[in-house]
Amino acid sequence: MTMTSATTPALRWQLASFAELSTGELYALLALREAVFVVEQRCAYQELDGLDQDALHLVAWEGAQVAACLRLLAPGVKRPGPVIGRVLTRADLRGHGLGGELMRRGLAEAARRWPGQPVHISAQAHLQGFYGALGFATISDPYDEDGIPHVGMRCDSPALTTV
Repeated sequence: MTMTSATTPALRWQLASFAELSTGELYALLALREAVFVVEQRCAYQELDGLDQDALHLVAWEGAQVAACLRLLAPGVKRPGPVIGRVLTRADLRGHGLGGELMRRGLAEAARRWPGQPVHISAQAHLQGFYGALGFATISDPYDEDGIPHVGMRCDSPALTTV
């Protein structure tokens, strides 16, 4: 599915299952996730965790390059409710609102597919304010995830979040 964006017209939005991604799209997506989560954040962990095949992938494309992406897991895959994870914006595009648009689109899709269900996220602790502004509330004490402080967060009313 291709979506257009009023705020970033140069981007092409795609929501796809693992099987719907071409090999080139999948490679670009996984390469950027590795570049950010493993290399940039200096975090040696198993980035490919076996959940991508069961996920929907929301990707903002700038030409053939991934500009931003997230992974949306259905209820029951990782938690009883839907989960958003692997959220990132390419380094050169950060600070311009793209991450917020990405998350609003992800929340809207979760609300459309699983109405009334709260959405969970495991957020890096320093991003609590960012996610809080999108309707998430912190529901756990800080914990270590692969050497980075995280907190559990939940958005109880994702339907109120619109694109």
